[in-house]
Amino acid sequence: MMTRILTRGYLWLLLALLYSPILIIMIFSFTEAKVLGNWTGLSTKLYSSLFTGGMHHSLINAIWNTFAIALLAATASTALGSIAAIGIFNLRSRTRQVMNFANAIPMMNADIITGVSLFLLFVSFGISQGFTTVVLAHITFCTPYVVLSVMPRLKKMNQNVYEAALDLGATPFQALRKVILPEIFPGMISGFILAFT
Repeated sequence: MMTRILTRGYLWLLLALLYSPILIIMIFSFTEAKVLGNWTGLSTKLYSSLFTGGMHHSLINAIWNTFAIALLAATASTALGSIAAIGIFNLRSRTRQVMNFANAIPMMNADIITGVSLFLLFVSFGISQGFTTVVLAHITFCTPYVVLSVMPRLKKMNQNVYEAALDLGATPFQALRKVILPEIFPGMISGFILAFT
C-alpha cells in the first residue's frame, strides 16, 4: 500500500515538474510586462499587439512556411522511408542489423546535433541556406522514423503471398503495388503523421 502511494506521488511530482513551466508561461502571458515573472496586472495587451501591431503578417507567413515544410518533408520522407524499409527488409540478416543500427543513429542523436551537422554540411558544399535546405534537413531527420513505422508491418506480412504473385505472372512492380503496399499502408500513414508532427 505504501509503495503504491509513493509511486503515485512520484508520478504526480514528475507531471507537476513537466507541466508547471507551461502553466507559468500561460499565466504570465496575460500581463503587460515583456519580462517573464514581472506581473503588472491582468491584461491582454500582448495578444492584441500580436495581431494588430503589424506582426500578424509575418506570423501568418511563418505558419504557412511551417505547414509547407511539414507537408513536403512528410511526403518525401514517407516515400523514401517506405522504399528504404522494403530494401532493408530484403537484406541478409547481418546486413539488415547494420542498416537498422545506422537507421537508429539519427533518432538517438539530439535534434540540435543533427541540425548543426546538416548546416555545416550545406555550408561546406557552398549551398545557401533557405527553404530548400530546411526541407532537405527535415526529410533527413524524418525518414528514419518512417522506416521504423513501416518495418513492423513488413515483418508481419506473409512473404509467401508476394512470391505467389510473382509465380502467377506478376511483375515485381505489380507484386509490390498489389501485395506489399496494401500491407504496409497503415505503417506508411503512421510514419507520415509522425513525420508531419
